[in-house]
Amino acid sequence: MKDNGSNKVKILPITNLEKVALKNKIFHSVDKLDQKKKHKGLAMGLAFSLVFLAGSFIYFYNAPTTSITDIVNTTEQIDFSKSSEVVLILGDGENLKIGEDESSINYSNSGRTLTIGDSKEIEQETSRNNKTSYNTLIIPYGKRSKINLSDGTVVWLNSGSKLVYPVAFNGDKREIYLEGEAIFDVAHDKSHPFIVKSKDQEVEVLGTVFGVTSYSEEEAVNTVLKSGSVMISYHNNPKTQKYADKIKITPGTKATYNKATQGIVSEKVNVNNYFSWRDGVLVFQNNDLEHVTNRISRYYNIDIDIKNEDLAKESFSGYLDLNENIEKVIQNISASTNMSYIIEKDKIIIN
Repeated sequence: MKDNGSNKVKILPITNLEKVALKNKIFHSVDKLDQKKKHKGLAMGLAFSLVFLAGSFIYFYNAPTTSITDIVNTTEQIDFSKSSEVVLILGDGENLKIGEDESSINYSNSGRTLTIGDSKEIEQETSRNNKTSYNTLIIPYGKRSKINLSDGTVVWLNSGSKLVYPVAFNGDKREIYLEGEAIFDVAHDKSHPFIVKSKDQEVEVLGTVFGVTSYSEEEAVNTVLKSGSVMISYHNNPKTQKYADKIKITPGTKATYNKATQGIVSEKVNVNNYFSWRDGVLVFQNNDLEHVTNRISRYYNIDIDIKNEDLAKESFSGYLDLNENIEKVIQNISASTNMSYIIEKDKIIIN
């Protein structure tokens, strides 16, 4: 079969029915040939045909594949504070910088056409050298982005996040990899579960709305479910990538995995508080100040240093409008906590 998009010839696997038809055709030819003169040649032809068939099956089933985990493990660690623009890395290695006015990214159903912003279109291959082609979207501190995947799933990515995903989904699963924070509105497909992998967990869904927070520098991984249901599997041994614990949560529930203790806690929450960053708002309820400043630091891409350890553990509850400048946000925090601060060019020091 010729794929006009990639101009490559692909050998499709032969079905059992086609094998039987081919064998019958060969044996039918035998009856018409002279048994003594043609038997040896035909036997050799039959042997060659069967060897060819076997070779085709071996080629297909052993065709080189690349898993999403392989892609993630071979990429370099990213310093999200060093970049000022969203970057999309295509499967061929090309880096595309995406400006503020082009923050939405949309894929066609086939994955071959990529639209950035309102009009910029890019054609790309869904596979390279018989391997699935993966793209990587990197969101630096201070930026956010929205992406529509080829299956119709919509993903909102928060600051300091990385998403690795196939250009087009193939096989019986739809797997992507997340580092950071994202909200997913998954396109329903009962026969192809959607799986969000991260370093410490795996979330499997069919079609639902949920959020995952999995920053490497934070001690906990959170999964918050708005609708539908998800099954979460946790890595109790990241080195072996084996899942020892599983938990299924219902809408309005947050599941938290503590990396240090490997403990799992689920609780009912106001889901909207965990999705509010998508609209430029952060809502905190009895969160320690260190957690609050970490979130703000990523959002504004500014270093915040808390000098007082006791103050860092002090609880904070409040509503922060991130459409305001950083100084106003810090003022709002200061009004409800016992802290003083100094704002420098690229750093805030809290005492």
